[in-house]
Amino acid sequence: MKAVVIRAPGGPEVLELRVVEEAKVGEGEVLIKVVAAALNKADCKQRKGNNPPPHGRSLYPGLECSGIIDAVGSGVSDWKVGDEVCALLPGGGYAEKVSAPAGQVMPIPKGVSLRDAAGFPEVACTVWSTLFMTLHLSAGETLLIQGGGSGIGTFAIQLAKAKGCKVICTAGTDEKVEKCIKLGADIGINHNEEDFVQRTLEETNGDGVNVILDIVGAPYLNRNMEVLAMDGRIFILGMQDGFRAEVNIAPLMKRNITIASSTLRARTVENKASIVQEVIKNVWPEIESGKVKPVVENTFPLDKAVVGHRLMESNRHFGKILLLP
Repeated sequence: MKAVVIRAPGGPEVLELRVVEEAKVGEGEVLIKVVAAALNKADCKQRKGNNPPPHGRSLYPGLECSGIIDAVGSGVSDWKVGDEVCALLPGGGYAEKVSAPAGQVMPIPKGVSLRDAAGFPEVACTVWSTLFMTLHLSAGETLLIQGGGSGIGTFAIQLAKAKGCKVICTAGTDEKVEKCIKLGADIGINHNEEDFVQRTLEETNGDGVNVILDIVGAPYLNRNMEVLAMDGRIFILGMQDGFRAEVNIAPLMKRNITIASSTLRARTVENKASIVQEVIKNVWPEIESGKVKPVVENTFPLDKAVVGHRLMESNRHFGKILLLP
């Protein structure tokens, strides 16, 4: 089969399409013939040598895909050859075929194309597990999303609105802000033109927000705390602009602030399977009702993975980027 390999840690140019040994299906797994694979910032980190796959898993990048089941391993009863699925992967999605633990496989939501469904598993599992399972975001609360134009951001805007929340988001251009508002965000802030702290406090009458979803990291940590309401919660999903910050713990204690962080890839297979079931139960209905839609503006053939990574790292994209074998 063909797969995108990382020749050595480095820039996008180290990605290369090669003929490699075909993926094999193991016990408790399914083999998927890939129709589309989605790019994630974690793939870029892996390419640079900073985000290795779990032990024993594929060395090729790619954390989510959609496709058709090509083979079923022993012990698997929920899936059969020919089923159209999307999957949360430990790696290996940038290929013509990939194996996935059966518990991390999901049906294609009704009304969504097989291709576009590739962009759902990682963002759906990430957003649901962080905002709702961990931080218990609830109807009537206000959510601030740092990076509304990202794959995570575009999904979080729609899901939070579907669950009855007010959404404020930041983005780097007026065009992205406008697109975020069209997706459902109540307020959009161009962080290159406005102080998001001042604007957020103005829009909340000085009360602040209940929950923040942040992909920026260290530079925003203290500023994020300035806009949190009493009992506010922050989930740090990324370290896009840095990973070291000095924190004044006084406001944390005074306002009972919670700071949480994790990565989906580092979780156990059992934990991921549990999250997947929660997503199918709580998120898939919102997709099938049309309240949450795929946001895919860019697709590239598998041999253009270099171009996809360059676009992702430029931050000029909006929503998800897909690779098509």
